[in-house]
Amino acid sequence: MRVVVDFEKKTYASWGLGTSSAWHFLSPWALYSVYTLGKGEGIWNRPTESGSRWQLSGAWAVDKDGTVKWGGIAKAADDIPDFDAALKSVGLKAKL
Repeated sequence: MRVVVDFEKKTYASWGLGTSSAWHFLSPWALYSVYTLGKGEGIWNRPTESGSRWQLSGAWAVDKDGTVKWGGIAKAADDIPDFDAALKSVGLKAKL
């Protein structure tokens, strides 16, 4: 699996990942997820050192021929991609 990081956000834009709405990350469900993650696992938001909290996120799985097999734009700020499903969609299996 190859992870692509796009600091200039050019690739983000080409995949439809623009600026989110306030509801995307300030919805009661997203805020509750942040709270439960902090209380349950000690993981809290930290200051944004680069980028923007307003940036939409997404994940895709692309096969060796360049065909998108899985993925899309996150439905909300607390939407965690199912990477096992991503791997399966391109015929791979997670190694643990």
